[in-house]
Amino acid sequence: MGFRYDIKDTSEIITPQLVYYKDIIIENIKKAIRIAGSDKRLWPHVKSHKTAEMVKLQMEMGIERFKCATIAEAEMVADCGAGDILLAYPLVGPNIRRFVSLEKKYPQLRFWAIGEDYGQLSLLSEESMKGGITTRVLLDVNMGMDRTGVAIESAEELYERCASLEGIAMMGFHCYDGNHNDPDLAARKEAVAKKVAVLKEIQNRLEEKEMECSVFVMGGTPSFPCHAEYPDVFLSPGTAFLQDAGYCRRLTDLDFIPAAVVVSRVISHPSKRSFTLDLGYKGIAADPVTERGYIVGGEGYEAKFQNEEHWVFCLKDGQETKLPEIGSLVYVIPTHICPTSALYPWILVVENGVVKERWEVKARNRKITV
Repeated sequence: MGFRYDIKDTSEIITPQLVYYKDIIIENIKKAIRIAGSDKRLWPHVKSHKTAEMVKLQMEMGIERFKCATIAEAEMVADCGAGDILLAYPLVGPNIRRFVSLEKKYPQLRFWAIGEDYGQLSLLSEESMKGGITTRVLLDVNMGMDRTGVAIESAEELYERCASLEGIAMMGFHCYDGNHNDPDLAARKEAVAKKVAVLKEIQNRLEEKEMECSVFVMGGTPSFPCHAEYPDVFLSPGTAFLQDAGYCRRLTDLDFIPAAVVVSRVISHPSKRSFTLDLGYKGIAADPVTERGYIVGGEGYEAKFQNEEHWVFCLKDGQETKLPEIGSLVYVIPTHICPTSALYPWILVVENGVVKERWEVKARNRKITV
């Protein structure tokens, strides 16, 4: 697959540099739409790229809804004119006021918040009423990842309490389940089915009490093909459109193609069997703690250690492969693309082996204007 990443002229590329391959991204978007069954079911996360250009490309292909992790990401998506913008992160502190300000700045768009705490949603209720608006809210449900969200067994009671708050409108559930990432697709589907069944029972009971609970935003990249089997839910993959080595190696059934690489150069041969790249953990995500990236065509090499601006590789035992020459270019697929994208102020975009665009990572910082 190495030929897909070759760039014809690299003489002006300062390394390390993150590069996206637009043709592969388009392939991945088309595949996600096929899995979802419709572009209207996708509610993709923008945290993996944080760029307006990617949002606009997805909009051109029919996607109307987007999910964000920060106010800055939400503002970036709003500037693109997307129809629905979900901030899938608990609103606390000044972000409550900022979110309401964002809603008022773009009254023609539909913003969605999530919440899991009655006290914080009460503050959002007060701020919304002060601003003269009603904020759409999804209850954030802990699907077993134990990162955020109310426990499923407490979801119904909390939903009812929050539904009585003025200034907000409870609309359904936000259900991220990054824990459902078993390499066995059948096991993943079974785990998802058990959780969905419980949530559907809660939904039925709430609707019997004449409460609005129609919107389900579910899953991430590993589980969205599982949730796709339930036609009345929205699907929110993020990484899939770029894909990274972590999911590519672990979840082979997804079959998305890595569309992002970090271009690096060899800067040293510290020994006869090792070489050093100008790609430390300041240029590629420092998680996971094991392999942080894989050299395209570098099966004969293994990572030795990594520092701030250096990454040392050595030949594997029994390998007599020639070391890459000092000054030569190396293409590295990140294990985790999301934090890698945030390390760069811009991304070079390649089509047919030629750098054609430069995408600003506009939502890299926590604030744009709001």
